[in-house]
Amino acid sequence: MEVDPLFRLRGVRLTDLRRRLFVALRSAGRPLSYQEIIAGLEPKVDKVTLYRNLDVLLTGRLIHRVLGLDGAFRYCANPASQCGCPGDHPHGLCLRCGRMWCFDGEPMPRVMVPEGFKVEGKQMVVFGICADCMRKDREGLSSD
Repeated sequence: MEVDPLFRLRGVRLTDLRRRLFVALRSAGRPLSYQEIIAGLEPKVDKVTLYRNLDVLLTGRLIHRVLGLDGAFRYCANPASQCGCPGDHPHGLCLRCGRMWCFDGEPMPRVMVPEGFKVEGKQMVVFGICADCMRKDREGLSSD
């Protein structure tokens, strides 16, 4: 789905910055940190403007965010076909390179909550060493 109709569908006013943010996140195909987002934006924007616009995209359920072990949020575009984080899935985080990705198709664990408790969200981060970093480690060992 094109960006314009998707924004209209979600009731989010489309601005040039919001379009650039959404397209950058959708193109990345993985959650990006604030630093990764700001590094790829031209023209540059200030921190407050960036966070304000990310919040608008979050509220419109065009993107989702996940909190990394380092305390930093990473942002990812939702598929056009779904409103909200697709599949309610866990995320992976590499402890070496800091990259994060979605484990699409993997269900979140079910948690029984007390009656009257309203769940507003949940997240699960599976952390370890990604395949790229493991490969670099093996190549580094074999070249000595």
